[in-house]
Amino acid sequence: MFAVFAMAGEHFSRPPIDWHAASPELILLGVGVLLTVIDIVWKERARALVAGLASVGLLAAMIPVITLAVDGEPRSMFGGAFVVDDYALIMKAIFLLSTYVVVLMSTNYISEGDYWENEYYGLLLTSVLGMLLMTSARDLISIFVALELLSIPAYMLSTWRKRDLKSNEAGMKYYLMGVFASAVMLYGMSLLYGSSGTTLLSGINEAVSGSGGPSAVVTLGIVFVVVGFAFKVSAVPFHTWAPDTYEGAPTPVTAFLSVASKAGGFVGLMNILFVGLIGRDDVYQPLIWILAAASMTVGNTVALRQTNIVRMLAYSGVAQAGYMLAPLAVLSTDVVTTGGATTIVADQALAATVTYLAIYAAMNLGAFAVVMAVARKTRSAEIDDYRGLFRYAPGLTVLMTVFLFSLAGIPPLGGWFGKFRVLEALISPGTAWGSALAVVVAVNSVVAFYYYGRVAVKMWVEEVPDGNMDRVSVPASLAAALAITSVVTLAFGVGPGLIGHFTQVSLLVGVGG
Repeated sequence: MFAVFAMAGEHFSRPPIDWHAASPELILLGVGVLLTVIDIVWKERARALVAGLASVGLLAAMIPVITLAVDGEPRSMFGGAFVVDDYALIMKAIFLLSTYVVVLMSTNYISEGDYWENEYYGLLLTSVLGMLLMTSARDLISIFVALELLSIPAYMLSTWRKRDLKSNEAGMKYYLMGVFASAVMLYGMSLLYGSSGTTLLSGINEAVSGSGGPSAVVTLGIVFVVVGFAFKVSAVPFHTWAPDTYEGAPTPVTAFLSVASKAGGFVGLMNILFVGLIGRDDVYQPLIWILAAASMTVGNTVALRQTNIVRMLAYSGVAQAGYMLAPLAVLSTDVVTTGGATTIVADQALAATVTYLAIYAAMNLGAFAVVMAVARKTRSAEIDDYRGLFRYAPGLTVLMTVFLFSLAGIPPLGGWFGKFRVLEALISPGTAWGSALAVVVAVNSVVAFYYYGRVAVKMWVEEVPDGNMDRVSVPASLAAALAITSVVTLAFGVGPGLIGHFTQVSLLVGVGG
Protein backbone atom coordinates (compact mmCIF):
# COMPACT_ATOMS: atom_id res chain seq x y z
CA MET A 1 0.00 0.00 0.00
CA PHE A 2 2.74 2.45 0.97
CA ALA A 3 4.66 1.49 -2.17
CA VAL A 4 1.60 2.33 -4.29
CA PHE A 5 1.27 5.76 -2.66
CA ALA A 6 4.99 6.38 -3.11
CA MET A 7 4.79 5.52 -6.80
CA ALA A 8 1.71 7.74 -7.19
CA GLY A 9 3.55 10.58 -5.47
CA GLU A 10 6.44 10.24 -7.88
CA HIS A 11 4.09 10.14 -10.89
CA PHE A 12 2.11 13.21 -9.82
CA SER A 13 5.04 15.22 -8.48
CA ARG A 14 4.91 18.97 -8.83
CA PRO A 15 6.50 20.13 -12.10
CA PRO A 16 9.64 22.23 -11.65
CA ILE A 17 8.93 25.96 -11.44
CA ASP A 18 11.37 28.67 -12.48
CA TRP A 19 10.51 31.27 -9.84
CA HIS A 20 12.61 33.94 -11.53
CA ALA A 21 10.72 33.51 -14.82
CA ALA A 22 7.36 33.64 -13.02
CA SER A 23 8.27 36.53 -10.69
CA PRO A 24 6.56 39.39 -12.66
CA GLU A 25 3.23 37.58 -12.37
CA LEU A 26 3.85 36.61 -8.74
CA ILE A 27 4.69 40.22 -7.78
CA LEU A 28 1.46 41.50 -9.33
CA LEU A 29 -0.48 38.72 -7.64
CA GLY A 30 1.07 39.64 -4.28
CA VAL A 31 0.29 43.33 -4.69
CA GLY A 32 -3.29 42.48 -5.65
CA VAL A 33 -3.69 40.37 -2.50
CA LEU A 34 -2.21 43.21 -0.44
CA LEU A 35 -4.73 45.68 -1.90
CA THR A 36 -7.57 43.28 -1.01
CA VAL A 37 -6.35 42.87 2.57
CA ILE A 38 -5.94 46.64 3.00
CA ASP A 39 -9.46 47.14 1.63
CA ILE A 40 -10.90 44.63 4.12
CA VAL A 41 -9.02 46.01 7.13
CA TRP A 42 -8.91 49.78 6.53
CA LYS A 43 -11.81 50.27 4.10
CA GLU A 44 -12.31 53.99 3.40
CA ARG A 45 -9.05 54.93 5.13
CA ALA A 46 -7.10 53.05 2.44
CA ARG A 47 -8.20 55.43 -0.35
CA ALA A 48 -5.03 57.50 -0.07
CA LEU A 49 -2.74 54.47 -0.38
CA VAL A 50 -4.09 52.23 -3.12
CA ALA A 51 -3.01 54.24 -6.17
CA GLY A 52 0.54 54.49 -4.85
CA LEU A 53 0.65 50.78 -4.02
CA ALA A 54 -0.61 49.87 -7.47
CA SER A 55 2.10 52.06 -9.06
CA VAL A 56 4.82 50.52 -6.89
CA GLY A 57 3.60 47.02 -7.76
CA LEU A 58 3.73 47.70 -11.50
CA LEU A 59 7.23 49.17 -11.29
CA ALA A 60 8.40 46.35 -9.01
CA ALA A 61 7.21 43.80 -11.56
CA MET A 62 9.46 45.53 -14.11
CA ILE A 63 12.57 44.58 -12.11
CA PRO A 64 12.48 40.84 -12.91
CA VAL A 65 11.53 41.69 -16.50
CA ILE A 66 14.77 43.66 -16.76
CA THR A 67 16.88 41.00 -15.03
CA LEU A 68 15.45 38.29 -17.27
CA ALA A 69 16.23 40.43 -20.32
CA VAL A 70 19.82 40.93 -19.12
CA ASP A 71 20.16 37.18 -18.56
CA GLY A 72 19.06 36.63 -22.16
CA GLU A 73 18.29 32.91 -21.83
CA PRO A 74 14.82 31.69 -22.86
CA ARG A 75 13.05 29.80 -20.10
CA SER A 76 10.29 27.24 -20.31
CA MET A 77 7.96 25.56 -17.81
CA PHE A 78 5.11 23.04 -17.79
CA GLY A 79 6.25 21.14 -20.84
CA GLY A 80 6.59 24.26 -22.99
CA ALA A 81 3.17 25.71 -22.11
CA PHE A 82 4.75 28.73 -20.38
CA VAL A 83 7.72 30.36 -22.13
CA VAL A 84 9.69 33.47 -21.21
CA ASP A 85 11.72 34.75 -24.17
CA ASP A 86 12.60 38.14 -25.67
CA TYR A 87 9.16 38.50 -27.23
CA ALA A 88 7.39 37.77 -23.94
CA LEU A 89 9.62 40.21 -22.05
CA ILE A 90 9.13 43.14 -24.44
CA MET A 91 5.36 42.64 -24.32
CA LYS A 92 5.39 42.36 -20.50
CA ALA A 93 7.28 45.65 -20.36
CA ILE A 94 4.73 47.33 -22.66
CA PHE A 95 1.83 46.11 -20.51
CA LEU A 96 3.41 47.13 -17.20
CA LEU A 97 4.52 50.59 -18.33
CA SER A 98 1.24 51.29 -20.14
CA THR A 99 -0.75 50.36 -17.05
CA TYR A 100 1.53 52.50 -14.89
CA VAL A 101 0.61 55.48 -17.09
CA VAL A 102 -3.07 54.52 -16.78
CA VAL A 103 -2.72 54.53 -12.98
CA LEU A 104 -1.23 58.03 -13.17
CA MET A 105 -4.17 59.11 -15.33
CA SER A 106 -6.63 57.49 -12.91
CA THR A 107 -5.35 58.90 -9.61
CA ASN A 108 -7.26 62.19 -9.54
CA TYR A 109 -10.11 61.02 -11.77
CA ILE A 110 -11.01 58.18 -9.42
CA SER A 111 -10.31 59.98 -6.14
CA GLU A 112 -12.43 63.00 -7.14
CA GLY A 113 -15.35 60.86 -8.26
CA ASP A 114 -17.75 58.74 -6.29
CA TYR A 115 -15.80 55.53 -6.81
CA TRP A 116 -14.51 52.76 -4.57
CA GLU A 117 -10.80 53.08 -5.34
CA ASN A 118 -9.56 49.83 -3.83
CA GLU A 119 -11.70 47.68 -6.13
CA TYR A 120 -10.75 49.78 -9.16
CA TYR A 121 -7.00 49.26 -8.79
CA GLY A 122 -7.47 45.63 -7.79
CA LEU A 123 -9.37 44.93 -11.00
CA LEU A 124 -6.81 46.87 -13.02
CA LEU A 125 -3.93 44.77 -11.67
CA THR A 126 -5.91 41.56 -12.21
CA SER A 127 -6.45 42.43 -15.86
CA VAL A 128 -2.75 43.19 -16.30
CA LEU A 129 -1.90 39.86 -14.66
CA GLY A 130 -3.91 38.16 -17.41
CA MET A 131 -1.96 40.10 -20.02
CA LEU A 132 1.39 39.05 -18.54
CA LEU A 133 0.28 35.42 -18.55
CA MET A 134 -0.82 35.79 -22.17
CA THR A 135 2.67 36.84 -23.29
CA SER A 136 4.14 33.53 -22.10
CA ALA A 137 1.21 31.24 -22.94
CA ARG A 138 2.04 28.59 -25.54
CA ASP A 139 -0.93 26.33 -24.85
CA LEU A 140 -4.61 26.68 -25.77
CA ILE A 141 -5.79 26.28 -22.18
CA SER A 142 -3.38 28.85 -20.74
CA ILE A 143 -4.20 31.28 -23.58
CA PHE A 144 -7.93 31.02 -22.92
CA VAL A 145 -7.52 31.34 -19.14
CA ALA A 146 -5.26 34.38 -19.59
CA LEU A 147 -7.72 35.95 -22.02
CA GLU A 148 -10.63 35.59 -19.60
CA LEU A 149 -8.48 36.84 -16.73
CA LEU A 150 -7.76 40.05 -18.61
CA SER A 151 -11.31 40.40 -20.01
CA ILE A 152 -13.58 39.86 -17.00
CA PRO A 153 -12.10 42.73 -14.90
CA ALA A 154 -12.28 44.92 -18.03
CA TYR A 155 -16.03 44.26 -18.30
CA MET A 156 -16.48 45.48 -14.73
CA LEU A 157 -14.19 48.50 -15.17
CA SER A 158 -16.08 49.69 -18.24
CA THR A 159 -19.27 50.06 -16.19
CA TRP A 160 -17.53 51.70 -13.21
CA ARG A 161 -19.75 54.80 -13.30
CA LYS A 162 -22.63 52.85 -11.80
CA ARG A 163 -25.13 55.75 -11.81
CA ASP A 164 -24.42 56.65 -15.44
CA LEU A 165 -26.69 54.98 -17.99
CA LYS A 166 -24.05 55.30 -20.72
CA SER A 167 -21.52 53.52 -18.53
CA ASN A 168 -24.00 50.75 -17.79
CA GLU A 169 -24.69 50.42 -21.50
CA ALA A 170 -20.95 50.33 -22.21
CA GLY A 171 -20.35 47.52 -19.75
CA MET A 172 -23.34 45.49 -20.89
CA LYS A 173 -22.42 45.70 -24.60
CA TYR A 174 -18.81 44.88 -23.89
CA TYR A 175 -19.77 41.93 -21.69
CA LEU A 176 -22.35 40.40 -24.05
CA MET A 177 -20.16 40.75 -27.13
CA GLY A 178 -17.13 39.53 -25.20
CA VAL A 179 -18.87 36.40 -23.97
CA PHE A 180 -20.09 35.64 -27.49
CA ALA A 181 -16.58 36.10 -28.93
CA SER A 182 -15.09 33.89 -26.20
CA ALA A 183 -17.58 31.14 -27.01
CA VAL A 184 -16.73 31.29 -30.72
CA MET A 185 -13.01 31.24 -29.94
CA LEU A 186 -13.36 28.34 -27.51
CA TYR A 187 -15.24 26.32 -30.10
CA GLY A 188 -12.46 26.99 -32.60
CA MET A 189 -9.87 25.89 -30.04
CA SER A 190 -11.83 22.68 -29.41
CA LEU A 191 -11.73 21.91 -33.14
CA LEU A 192 -7.96 22.44 -33.23
CA TYR A 193 -7.56 20.21 -30.18
CA GLY A 194 -9.74 17.54 -31.73
CA SER A 195 -7.69 17.62 -34.94
CA SER A 196 -4.29 17.53 -33.25
CA GLY A 197 -4.88 15.67 -30.00
CA THR A 198 -2.91 18.25 -28.00
CA THR A 199 -3.40 21.71 -26.54
CA LEU A 200 0.29 22.62 -26.87
CA LEU A 201 0.74 25.08 -29.74
CA SER A 202 3.91 23.47 -31.07
CA GLY A 203 2.14 20.10 -31.17
CA ILE A 204 -0.84 21.63 -32.97
CA ASN A 205 1.46 23.07 -35.62
CA GLU A 206 3.04 19.67 -36.26
CA ALA A 207 -0.37 18.02 -36.53
CA VAL A 208 -2.24 20.49 -38.74
CA SER A 209 0.51 21.89 -41.00
CA GLY A 210 0.53 20.88 -44.63
CA SER A 211 -1.51 17.76 -45.27
CA GLY A 212 -1.80 16.88 -41.58
CA GLY A 213 -5.20 16.84 -39.90
CA PRO A 214 -8.74 17.00 -41.36
CA SER A 215 -8.61 20.06 -43.61
CA ALA A 216 -12.23 21.22 -43.23
CA VAL A 217 -12.20 20.94 -39.43
CA VAL A 218 -8.81 22.68 -39.15
CA THR A 219 -9.95 25.47 -41.47
CA LEU A 220 -13.12 26.05 -39.45
CA GLY A 221 -11.13 26.00 -36.20
CA ILE A 222 -8.65 28.59 -37.50
CA VAL A 223 -11.46 30.85 -38.73
CA PHE A 224 -13.28 30.72 -35.38
CA VAL A 225 -10.11 31.42 -33.38
CA VAL A 226 -9.17 34.40 -35.58
CA VAL A 227 -12.73 35.75 -35.37
CA GLY A 228 -12.63 35.53 -31.56
CA PHE A 229 -9.42 37.51 -31.38
CA ALA A 230 -10.71 39.96 -34.00
CA PHE A 231 -13.34 41.00 -31.45
CA LYS A 232 -10.70 41.51 -28.77
CA VAL A 233 -8.66 43.84 -31.01
CA SER A 234 -11.82 45.60 -32.31
CA ALA A 235 -11.31 44.68 -35.95
CA VAL A 236 -14.11 45.25 -38.48
CA PRO A 237 -16.79 43.84 -38.56
CA PHE A 238 -16.38 42.81 -34.90
CA HIS A 239 -15.79 46.38 -33.68
CA THR A 240 -19.34 47.50 -32.94
CA TRP A 241 -18.85 47.35 -29.17
CA ALA A 242 -15.86 49.72 -29.17
CA PRO A 243 -17.36 53.22 -29.84
CA ASP A 244 -20.17 52.95 -27.26
CA THR A 245 -17.92 51.25 -24.70
CA TYR A 246 -15.17 53.82 -25.13
CA GLU A 247 -17.60 56.72 -24.80
CA GLY A 248 -19.50 55.30 -21.82
CA ALA A 249 -16.59 53.95 -19.76
CA PRO A 250 -14.54 56.22 -17.46
CA THR A 251 -11.85 57.88 -19.56
CA PRO A 252 -8.87 56.15 -17.88
CA VAL A 253 -10.60 52.81 -18.46
CA THR A 254 -11.14 53.77 -22.10
CA ALA A 255 -7.43 54.50 -22.42
CA PHE A 256 -6.64 51.15 -20.79
CA LEU A 257 -8.98 49.23 -23.12
CA SER A 258 -7.69 51.02 -26.21
CA VAL A 259 -4.06 50.17 -25.49
CA ALA A 260 -3.36 47.38 -23.00
CA SER A 261 -6.48 45.31 -23.62
CA LYS A 262 -6.09 45.62 -27.41
CA ALA A 263 -2.42 44.62 -27.14
CA GLY A 264 -3.44 41.59 -25.06
CA GLY A 265 -5.67 40.42 -27.87
CA PHE A 266 -2.86 40.87 -30.39
CA VAL A 267 -0.46 38.89 -28.20
CA GLY A 268 -2.85 35.94 -28.02
CA LEU A 269 -3.45 36.06 -31.77
CA MET A 270 0.27 36.21 -32.55
CA ASN A 271 1.05 33.34 -30.18
CA ILE A 272 -1.45 31.09 -31.94
CA LEU A 273 -0.53 32.12 -35.49
CA PHE A 274 3.25 32.06 -35.10
CA VAL A 275 3.60 28.98 -32.89
CA GLY A 276 0.49 26.91 -33.53
CA LEU A 277 -0.61 27.67 -37.09
CA ILE A 278 2.43 28.98 -38.96
CA GLY A 279 2.11 26.16 -41.49
CA ARG A 280 -1.50 27.01 -42.40
CA ASP A 281 -0.97 30.40 -44.02
CA ASP A 282 -3.29 29.27 -46.80
CA VAL A 283 -6.17 29.69 -44.33
CA TYR A 284 -5.32 32.69 -42.15
CA GLN A 285 -3.62 34.98 -44.70
CA PRO A 286 -6.78 35.78 -46.76
CA LEU A 287 -8.87 36.17 -43.60
CA ILE A 288 -6.45 38.58 -41.93
CA TRP A 289 -5.98 40.50 -45.20
CA ILE A 290 -9.71 41.19 -45.30
CA LEU A 291 -9.86 42.08 -41.58
CA ALA A 292 -6.92 44.49 -41.89
CA ALA A 293 -8.18 46.25 -45.03
CA ALA A 294 -11.75 46.52 -43.69
CA SER A 295 -10.61 47.81 -40.29
CA MET A 296 -8.44 50.53 -41.78
CA THR A 297 -11.03 51.66 -44.30
CA VAL A 298 -14.15 51.54 -42.11
CA GLY A 299 -12.40 52.94 -39.03
CA ASN A 300 -10.98 55.96 -40.85
CA THR A 301 -14.11 56.61 -42.90
CA VAL A 302 -16.46 56.60 -39.90
CA ALA A 303 -13.99 58.65 -37.82
CA LEU A 304 -14.37 61.47 -40.36
CA ARG A 305 -17.98 61.98 -39.25
CA GLN A 306 -17.49 62.01 -35.48
CA THR A 307 -18.15 65.10 -33.35
CA ASN A 308 -17.07 63.54 -30.05
CA ILE A 309 -13.30 63.17 -29.66
CA VAL A 310 -13.55 59.93 -27.64
CA ARG A 311 -15.67 58.30 -30.36
CA MET A 312 -13.24 59.67 -32.95
CA LEU A 313 -10.36 58.03 -31.08
CA ALA A 314 -12.42 54.84 -30.81
CA TYR A 315 -12.81 54.61 -34.58
CA SER A 316 -9.19 55.67 -34.94
CA GLY A 317 -8.36 52.68 -32.73
CA VAL A 318 -10.29 50.42 -35.10
CA ALA A 319 -8.19 51.74 -37.99
CA GLN A 320 -4.99 51.38 -35.96
CA ALA A 321 -5.92 47.73 -35.33
CA GLY A 322 -5.99 47.33 -39.10
CA TYR A 323 -2.46 48.71 -39.41
CA MET A 324 -1.25 46.27 -36.74
CA LEU A 325 -3.03 43.33 -38.38
CA ALA A 326 -1.60 44.11 -41.81
CA PRO A 327 1.86 42.48 -41.34
CA LEU A 328 0.17 39.27 -40.17
CA ALA A 329 -1.55 39.03 -43.56
CA VAL A 330 1.80 38.12 -45.18
CA LEU A 331 2.93 35.87 -42.33
CA SER A 332 4.88 32.82 -43.62
CA THR A 333 8.12 30.96 -43.13
CA ASP A 334 9.54 32.20 -46.44
CA VAL A 335 13.00 33.80 -46.43
CA VAL A 336 13.67 37.20 -48.03
CA THR A 337 16.90 39.11 -48.61
CA THR A 338 16.82 42.86 -48.02
CA GLY A 339 19.94 45.00 -48.24
CA GLY A 340 22.15 41.91 -48.15
CA ALA A 341 20.53 40.65 -44.92
CA THR A 342 18.49 37.45 -44.88
CA THR A 343 15.25 37.60 -42.87
CA ILE A 344 12.35 35.24 -42.32
CA VAL A 345 9.08 36.90 -43.37
CA ALA A 346 7.40 35.80 -40.13
CA ASP A 347 10.07 37.47 -37.98
CA GLN A 348 9.76 40.68 -39.99
CA ALA A 349 5.96 40.65 -39.59
CA LEU A 350 6.23 40.03 -35.84
CA ALA A 351 8.75 42.85 -35.39
CA ALA A 352 6.50 45.24 -37.33
CA THR A 353 3.41 44.48 -35.23
CA VAL A 354 5.28 44.58 -31.91
CA THR A 355 6.91 47.89 -32.89
CA TYR A 356 3.57 49.41 -33.78
CA LEU A 357 2.03 48.17 -30.54
CA ALA A 358 4.77 49.82 -28.48
CA ILE A 359 4.51 53.15 -30.30
CA TYR A 360 0.71 53.08 -30.35
CA ALA A 361 0.64 52.60 -26.58
CA ALA A 362 2.57 55.82 -26.01
CA MET A 363 0.80 58.09 -28.50
CA ASN A 364 -2.74 56.87 -27.79
CA LEU A 365 -2.37 57.07 -24.00
CA GLY A 366 -0.98 60.57 -24.45
CA ALA A 367 -3.98 61.62 -26.53
CA PHE A 368 -6.40 60.34 -23.88
CA ALA A 369 -4.41 62.09 -21.15
CA VAL A 370 -4.92 65.41 -22.98
CA VAL A 371 -8.63 64.62 -23.38
CA MET A 372 -8.86 64.10 -19.62
CA ALA A 373 -6.99 67.34 -18.89
CA VAL A 374 -9.19 69.43 -21.20
CA ALA A 375 -12.37 67.79 -19.85
CA ARG A 376 -11.49 69.09 -16.37
CA LYS A 377 -12.34 72.54 -17.73
CA THR A 378 -14.92 71.90 -20.45
CA ARG A 379 -16.75 68.97 -18.76
CA SER A 380 -17.23 67.65 -22.28
CA ALA A 381 -15.48 65.59 -24.95
CA GLU A 382 -17.00 67.33 -27.97
CA ILE A 383 -14.50 68.30 -30.66
CA ASP A 384 -15.99 71.81 -30.84
CA ASP A 385 -14.85 72.37 -27.26
CA TYR A 386 -11.25 72.27 -28.51
CA ARG A 387 -11.71 75.51 -30.45
CA GLY A 388 -9.12 78.06 -29.42
CA LEU A 389 -7.39 75.69 -27.00
CA PHE A 390 -4.04 77.27 -27.83
CA ARG A 391 -5.26 80.60 -26.44
CA TYR A 392 -5.62 79.32 -22.85
CA ALA A 393 -3.71 75.98 -22.81
CA PRO A 394 -0.77 76.24 -25.22
CA GLY A 395 1.13 73.37 -23.62
CA LEU A 396 -1.77 70.94 -23.94
CA THR A 397 -2.31 72.11 -27.52
CA VAL A 398 1.28 71.33 -28.46
CA LEU A 399 1.11 67.91 -26.80
CA MET A 400 -2.22 67.01 -28.41
CA THR A 401 -0.82 68.03 -31.80
CA VAL A 402 2.20 65.78 -31.23
CA PHE A 403 0.01 62.79 -30.36
CA LEU A 404 -2.49 63.31 -33.18
CA PHE A 405 0.19 63.82 -35.83
CA SER A 406 2.03 60.78 -34.50
CA LEU A 407 -1.16 58.72 -34.89
CA ALA A 408 -1.34 60.07 -38.44
CA GLY A 409 2.26 58.96 -39.09
CA ILE A 410 3.90 62.37 -39.59
CA PRO A 411 7.74 62.40 -39.20
CA PRO A 412 9.68 62.81 -36.96
CA LEU A 413 7.11 61.49 -34.47
CA GLY A 414 6.92 57.85 -33.40
CA GLY A 415 3.93 56.94 -35.55
CA TRP A 416 5.86 57.34 -38.80
CA PHE A 417 8.32 54.63 -37.81
CA GLY A 418 5.50 52.26 -36.90
CA LYS A 419 3.88 52.71 -40.30
CA PHE A 420 7.28 52.42 -41.99
CA ARG A 421 7.86 49.04 -40.35
CA VAL A 422 4.38 47.89 -41.41
CA LEU A 423 4.95 48.94 -45.04
CA GLU A 424 8.39 47.33 -45.02
CA ALA A 425 6.94 44.03 -43.79
CA LEU A 426 4.24 44.13 -46.49
CA ILE A 427 6.48 45.04 -49.43
CA SER A 428 9.67 43.06 -48.73
CA PRO A 429 8.20 39.59 -49.51
CA GLY A 430 7.58 40.88 -53.05
CA THR A 431 4.05 39.46 -53.36
CA ALA A 432 1.07 41.13 -55.03
CA TRP A 433 -0.87 40.16 -51.89
CA GLY A 434 1.35 42.26 -49.63
CA SER A 435 1.85 45.13 -52.09
CA ALA A 436 -1.91 45.60 -52.50
CA LEU A 437 -2.35 45.83 -48.74
CA ALA A 438 0.54 48.31 -48.56
CA VAL A 439 -1.41 50.55 -50.94
CA VAL A 440 -4.45 50.29 -48.67
CA VAL A 441 -2.27 51.30 -45.69
CA ALA A 442 -0.88 54.32 -47.56
CA VAL A 443 -4.29 55.55 -48.76
CA ASN A 444 -5.83 55.18 -45.32
CA SER A 445 -2.94 57.08 -43.72
CA VAL A 446 -3.80 60.04 -45.95
CA VAL A 447 -7.52 59.78 -45.07
CA ALA A 448 -6.71 59.65 -41.35
CA PHE A 449 -4.68 62.84 -41.53
CA TYR A 450 -7.86 64.76 -42.37
CA TYR A 451 -9.71 64.10 -39.11
CA TYR A 452 -6.57 64.39 -36.98
CA GLY A 453 -5.77 67.68 -38.75
CA ARG A 454 -9.33 68.93 -38.23
CA VAL A 455 -8.84 68.78 -34.46
CA ALA A 456 -5.48 70.55 -34.81
CA VAL A 457 -7.08 73.36 -36.83
CA LYS A 458 -9.73 73.88 -34.16
CA MET A 459 -7.07 74.10 -31.45
CA TRP A 460 -4.65 76.40 -33.26
CA VAL A 461 -6.74 78.56 -35.60
CA GLU A 462 -10.29 78.95 -34.33
CA GLU A 463 -11.39 81.24 -31.51
CA VAL A 464 -12.63 80.26 -28.08
CA PRO A 465 -16.44 79.91 -28.46
CA ASP A 466 -17.53 81.27 -25.06
CA GLY A 467 -14.67 83.64 -24.32
CA ASN A 468 -13.70 81.62 -21.23
CA MET A 469 -9.91 81.95 -21.07
CA ASP A 470 -9.40 80.33 -17.65
CA ARG A 471 -6.33 78.11 -17.51
CA VAL A 472 -6.70 74.32 -17.43
CA SER A 473 -5.69 72.81 -14.12
CA VAL A 474 -3.56 69.69 -14.66
CA PRO A 475 -2.88 67.55 -11.55
CA ALA A 476 0.67 66.35 -10.96
CA SER A 477 -0.08 62.69 -11.73
CA LEU A 478 -1.78 63.55 -15.03
CA ALA A 479 1.12 65.88 -15.90
CA ALA A 480 3.52 63.00 -15.24
CA ALA A 481 1.53 60.77 -17.61
CA LEU A 482 1.68 63.47 -20.28
CA ALA A 483 5.42 63.87 -19.79
CA ILE A 484 6.12 60.14 -20.08
CA THR A 485 3.98 59.59 -23.17
CA SER A 486 5.26 62.69 -25.00
CA VAL A 487 8.92 61.83 -24.35
CA VAL A 488 8.41 58.24 -25.52
CA THR A 489 6.49 59.34 -28.63
CA LEU A 490 9.25 61.76 -29.61
CA ALA A 491 12.03 59.31 -28.75
CA PHE A 492 10.52 56.61 -30.97
CA GLY A 493 10.43 59.06 -33.87
CA VAL A 494 13.84 60.67 -33.42
CA GLY A 495 15.70 57.47 -32.50
CA PRO A 496 13.85 54.66 -34.28
CA GLY A 497 16.89 52.41 -34.13
CA LEU A 498 16.45 52.10 -30.38
CA ILE A 499 12.92 50.70 -30.44
CA GLY A 500 13.71 48.76 -33.61
CA HIS A 501 16.52 46.95 -31.79
CA PHE A 502 14.32 45.88 -28.88
CA THR A 503 11.44 44.69 -31.07
CA GLN A 504 13.56 42.42 -33.30
CA VAL A 505 12.07 39.33 -31.70
CA SER A 506 11.04 35.90 -32.92
CA LEU A 507 8.40 33.32 -32.08
CA LEU A 508 9.54 30.69 -34.54
CA VAL A 509 12.26 29.14 -32.39
CA GLY A 510 10.61 27.25 -29.55
CA VAL A 511 12.10 26.42 -26.20
CA GLY A 512 12.36 22.85 -25.13
CA GLY A 513 10.05 21.83 -22.35
